[in-house]
Amino acid sequence: MVVADTSVWIPFLNDPESEEKRELDALIDGDRLVMVGVVLAELIQGCRTAKEAEATTSRLAGLRFIETAFSTWQRAGQLSFGLLRRKGVTLPLSDLVIAALALKHRMEIYTLDPHFKAVPGLALYVPARGRRSG
Repeated sequence: MVVADTSVWIPFLNDPESEEKRELDALIDGDRLVMVGVVLAELIQGCRTAKEAEATTSRLAGLRFIETAFSTWQRAGQLSFGLLRRKGVTLPLSDLVIAALALKHRMEIYTLDPHFKAVPGLALYVPARGRRSG
């Protein structure tokens, strides 16, 4: 399973010719894509009108949804305090929650943000264009 970060959803929603659109469509068709609350909230937050927010919500409502439990919030805090901040790495809380969810549910993260590479044990999704053959 794959959780897509907000950085990937933005081109998906705004550019029908984008590579991210093609890749997310393939993940949706393969029933491999999940939505998480913090990404949904960020996408709605970025809408310019109520109509756009409604359309975005409607478009994403059919995806499998992963809830954020107490233990996931705790893990997000531990990632920040226990692992990253002590190394001088600061990630936004939203990205810590996404990382904690991905670790808990053994999902890959599809992102355009390089800072996810700093999270130990996190699996990053490699789009088809980035895979090597052979």
